[in-house]
Amino acid sequence: MADAVVVGAGPNGLAAAVALARQGVRVTVLEGAATIGGGTRSGEFTLPGLLHDQCAAVHPMALASPFLRGLGLERHGLVWRWPELELAHPLDAGEPGVLHRSPTRTAERLGTDGPGWYRTFAPLASRFDALAADLLSPPLQLPSHPVALARFAVRAALPAALLARRWRTPAARALFAGIAAHAMTPLTAPGSSAIGLILAAAGQRHGWPVAEGGSRRVTDALAARLAELGGRIETGRRVRSLAELPAADAVLLDLAPREALAVCGDRLPTRVARGYARWRHGPAAFKVDLAVEGGIPWRDPDCRRAGTVHLGGTLAELTRTEALVAAGRMPERPFVLVAQQYLADPTRSRGSVHPVWAYAHVPGGWPGDATEAVLAQLERFAPGTRERVLARTSTTVAQLAVHNPNYVAGDILTGATTPRQLVLRPRPAVAPYRTGIPGVFLCSAATPPGPGVHGMCGFNAAQSALRHLAR
Repeated sequence: MADAVVVGAGPNGLAAAVALARQGVRVTVLEGAATIGGGTRSGEFTLPGLLHDQCAAVHPMALASPFLRGLGLERHGLVWRWPELELAHPLDAGEPGVLHRSPTRTAERLGTDGPGWYRTFAPLASRFDALAADLLSPPLQLPSHPVALARFAVRAALPAALLARRWRTPAARALFAGIAAHAMTPLTAPGSSAIGLILAAAGQRHGWPVAEGGSRRVTDALAARLAELGGRIETGRRVRSLAELPAADAVLLDLAPREALAVCGDRLPTRVARGYARWRHGPAAFKVDLAVEGGIPWRDPDCRRAGTVHLGGTLAELTRTEALVAAGRMPERPFVLVAQQYLADPTRSRGSVHPVWAYAHVPGGWPGDATEAVLAQLERFAPGTRERVLARTSTTVAQLAVHNPNYVAGDILTGATTPRQLVLRPRPAVAPYRTGIPGVFLCSAATPPGPGVHGMCGFNAAQSALRHLAR
């Protein structure tokens, strides 16, 4: 029986471990933190009994993942819950943009832009599972649905600010721009439409669900499946060098490229080391957790029913804001993402006090405090919010990086989503998961297909490792 060691117990590390164990490999996972989960950890960060997610909160790609869907994680306690509305994007004046778990219902809310929205997203949503299988695969793999992928690529290559102008109403434009802004890149950049198209299509196919009991339940279920297959997890085992690892036939690193560079040291081939050293990190997140009596008093009633709310104003405002952040300048009104998971999962609340999760886009490595900027954006669209806040906890950019070393300078995407890094992750290579050291592979979100709680980076890296083991 072959042995493998996986470094890092985030979603991708655990996915890699499960994929290997399913093929009879004896797997040990080493996690540096005291708890598993990486970006999917949860805890009581404000008041006792209120459950907050530490980073990943809403999971539009989890149900689109061919790997996660096939594991039967429901047997291990993973339960998905959906809010009444997937997403709302309020504006200072006029109707908000609202995303439903249906392109038909979403289009109905967009007035004159409804037909155009439907023409864009109905085909994507209806074929999303097939398309996702190609989008979540290694980039040079022969696609199963080449025509659908080519049609997607034509639009995905466009700047989001340009694609958004195919619609005329402020609501439709802002709705798409806010979704595209999840890429944390200028909306004027080529390829910035890709994330917006994927997340919007996923939402209109599978919704934007949350895990009952917190995002930690995703990795708890993966860990339970791994234990069922005979795998082991050791926490509190920070790995600083390959020399510290037990003997193994394969090693998989759920690490950002520069941390992998430090762990592998001079064993990396020069070309690989240069590629990892050139890997760029992008803007950061500044997180604010709130305990709110009665929930946020949104001006717009749709926001009171939406699991996710985007606070960024119009397309023009979002375009300016994201450009400033990418240029290293903190905007007065940052883009703020708000998650109200308790609407779908009431177990997170205590009585009438609800946990509210929010983060602002800020420049990478930014040393400031964005708490007031986040609260100001909430007050802008929900006057009276401050009076309802019973407790709050802020997590700075530096603290995010301490909680998860893959979040270099607060970059929760594990790398800037530039056009080059969207495709050539983590370096130009036919086999992106191979490090050049025989038997050592990279499986973090810096590898294809990129960030998100879908486990496919780990699964794909495991397939590469299995081919190595079969030699």
